Parts: sequence; structure tokens; C-alpha cells
Amino acid sequence: MINHRIRVHPSAAPLPREEQLAWRLAAVATAAPAAPELDPDAAAMAVNRVVDNTAVAVASLARRPVAVARSQALPHRARPGASVFGAPAGARVSPEWAAWANGTAVRELDFHDTFLAADYSHPGDNIPPLLAVAQHAGRSGADLLRGIVAAYEVHVALVKGVCLHEHRVDHVAHLGAAAACGLGAMLRLPTETVYQAVQQAVHTTTATRQSRKGEISSWKAFAPAFAGKAAIEAVDRAMRGEGSPSPIYEGEDGFLAWMLGGPDAEYTVALPEPGEALRGILETYTKEHSAEYQAQAVIDLARRLGPRIGPMERVERIVLHTSHHTHQVIGSGSGDPQKYDPGAARETLDHSVPYVFAVALEDGAWHHERSYAPERARRPETVALWRKVSTVEDPEWTRRYHDPDPGRRAFGGRAVVTLTDGTVIEDELAVADAHPAGARPFGHADYTAKFRTLAEGRVEPREQDRFLETAGRLAGLDAAGLDGLFPAVGTAALAAYDAGLPKGLF
Repeated sequence: MINHRIRVHPSAAPLPREEQLAWRLAAVATAAPAAPELDPDAAAMAVNRVVDNTAVAVASLARRPVAVARSQALPHRARPGASVFGAPAGARVSPEWAAWANGTAVRELDFHDTFLAADYSHPGDNIPPLLAVAQHAGRSGADLLRGIVAAYEVHVALVKGVCLHEHRVDHVAHLGAAAACGLGAMLRLPTETVYQAVQQAVHTTTATRQSRKGEISSWKAFAPAFAGKAAIEAVDRAMRGEGSPSPIYEGEDGFLAWMLGGPDAEYTVALPEPGEALRGILETYTKEHSAEYQAQAVIDLARRLGPRIGPMERVERIVLHTSHHTHQVIGSGSGDPQKYDPGAARETLDHSVPYVFAVALEDGAWHHERSYAPERARRPETVALWRKVSTVEDPEWTRRYHDPDPGRRAFGGRAVVTLTDGTVIEDELAVADAHPAGARPFGHADYTAKFRTLAEGRVEPREQDRFLETAGRLAGLDAAGLDGLFPAVGTAALAAYDAGLPKGLF
């Protein structure tokens, strides 16, 4: 890897474009190897993530935000166009609108992959825009794989090197750049074109993280879909020869100077050397549970602790000692009273570690729908236990969260449970069971099982088999074969639900 130091450069001392971060990201993408030369483990993991995305998308089709996004997309019919999860067979829409609908479906349940380092991210959000453009542009499965692996490489590098959360910038700013790079790799565009697309994507997808603060709305699911849509539009415009704000990262009035650390700040982004294998995707991990990633180990810890505690009315208080990010983002350190509100929306509850820990303690399990049901959140004994849970930042857990060694990096914490009789029960868990360093690391069989579980009742068993077989042959699919990555679902009920939604402009 090559460490690239980036800082603000005044307009009076212009920075050559080949030394700009946007160019270097684009160069990684345009140098990405063809599918047969991809690192085999990285290519296999890309297939797993396609399966993972499809699983969570299918499970979310009847949820309102997903139905709204689908209803917005379907009027934008196009040929060749791209497919939309849950749409009638043969319906094809313009690729940017397919990315919008499918990206929302993938993100809605907060149940797909994650990468945490200096910042946090969901790199699987790159797949919907890439798949949509691949269908529309007649690209093969091998082309799609090349784009996915390149997008993950860029996304992971940015998340390691540039912290957005510190400045309350939403993490989709890195997604826009990564998706533009993935599209450039898939389409084999010139570095100049991808460079301009990256700059436009970063410029138009930079937003505050209020979308994940306080009363969290459905925009949490729409935000990455918006970034994917914007990346497609940026690539289209750059392919037509248009330039973008430059240098977007290092400019005097650019991203670093005014959105991040300021004119004197420096960041280091490590990118592969020419010819080095792209393996960033192997540092990322998926979720076994439908909740914010920093709650994954907490759920597993609660499942382990529950039998030791016994009847929950014995609990006097519970303190979770954890990292700065967990405490500030989904813990009591956020200062958000909504994290203790029984009437809060699902989007808020899945970002409330006190709620998640309380329910997992009581149930000894976690379910992507039942654990968030309004009647579940309002159960009096649950509310009583929930309000006994708080978090504190522990410097050691913060250090472990940012450990540069992926094998030592930890996203869990230590639970201290004090009972009414004064007994103290303690336990800790560094990473979720499904994490690569966890007790039960997710492998291909686990991705397959997750798909079958979430597709049950929505996709017929024979169609499940067909989809999984098609996904497994991704590297050998021709352009028409990409249609097989959209398993057939019963669309009549979905269409009836969509028809009952309020109308918009389209």
C-alpha cells in the first residue's frame, strides 16, 4: 500500500491533478484487474455480498420507505433500463431510479454489511448503483464483479483514512466517491472521466449526520440510495466531457477546508500500489442481526448474559462500558431522549443500544421485525428494564475500536449488571459472533442461510434455488444473465400496497 498525505492547497499554489486524492482514487479504479485476475477470495466475497443485499432487500419490500422509493422509480421506464426489486416482471426503469429504489430496499432494515475504522460505512450500498448500470449498459457479471471489488477498495480506504463523524458529516460522502469509482472500473472509463465523476459525487453527497440523530426518520434508508443515484448522474455527466469542482478534497474552499479538519489538517489515505491485489472487501463484515453494527456484539453479549441474570426484575442498573463511537452514536452519550422513547420509530430504536440490549436480554434472541414491533417496544417490563441501561465511554474500548490491526480491532464492550441484592454480574465481548474474528464467522453457507430465512414466504423455494445458483455463477454471467439476480416475488400484493400510498409528482 502507498500512504497518500492530503491537505488543503491554496488556489494560488494549484495542486497537480495527478497528486489530488480524487485522481488517485480514480486511478485505483481504472487499474482494477479483469475478473479472472481478481483476488479469488475478494471475488467470492463479492458474490456473498450480492446474496446478502438481495436477502435484506426482499425482506423489506412491504415496508413503507421501500414502497415509496419503488413507486417513485416505476414511472421512469427506460430501455434497456434496469430491474427493481418487487416490481412486475419485465418492468425496467432508468438506472439512476433503479439504484434509488433498490438502494433503499437494501438499506431499510439496517441488516447488510459494514466497515468501521476512522469512520463507519455500509460498503454494500455500492452494489445497487453498480448492478443498475450494469443491466442498463449491457455489462457482464465479470464486469460487475470488477466494479464491486474496486468500489469496496476505495470505500474501505476512505473510511480508514478520513473521519467524517468527528465533523458531523454523514458517511454517505465516502459512498458517493466509492460508487463513482466502482462505476468507472466496471465501465472501463478513462481515469480523467472517473476523476471528474468522483469530484461531482463528493460535492453533491456531502450532508450533515442529522439523518442519524435525534428522531431518526426514513431518510436513513434513502440517504445511501441518494448517493448511489448521484454517483450515476455524476458518471453520466463526466462521460459527456463535463468537469467538476476541483480539487474537491484539497481545494481552498473544498471538502477538507470547510467540511472536515480545516486548512491546516492533514489526512493519510492508504491505496494499493499498481498491480497490488484489491482485497479491501475482505476487511468488511455483514450483520447477523438487524441493528446498527455497533449493537451486534451487544446483542450477542445480552444473549449470553440473560440466563446468568435470571428474572429481569432483579436488575437494579446496567452500565455498558464501550467505545466513544458506540457511546456517542447509539448510546446514552448521544444525549438523545428518543433513544429511550417507547413510541420511537424503528429507525430510532435500531440506533438505541439501551433498547437493543434490554430486548435481547429479555428474549435471548433478535428478530428483524418482531424485536421492533410497537407492542414489543411498549411492553411495560421492557420499558422499565430499558431505562436502567446506560453507556459510558471506556478509553480502552475506544483504543481497541481504532486498532490498526483488523485482528485486534473491537466493536463490543463490557456489561456491568448490578442486581437489587447488590450482586454484580460482569461479562464482555470484543466482536460479534458473526465477525471474521468472532465465535462463528460468517461464511458462504451463512449468507445462503440468511437469504433463505429472509426470503421465506416471499420467494418460492424453487426460485430461491434458482437465484442462489445464478449468483454463484456471477463471474460467468452475460448481460442478460444479470436479470437472474432479481428473484421473483409475489408482486400483486405489493402493487396493491403501493397504490394506497399518497401520490407525488411522478
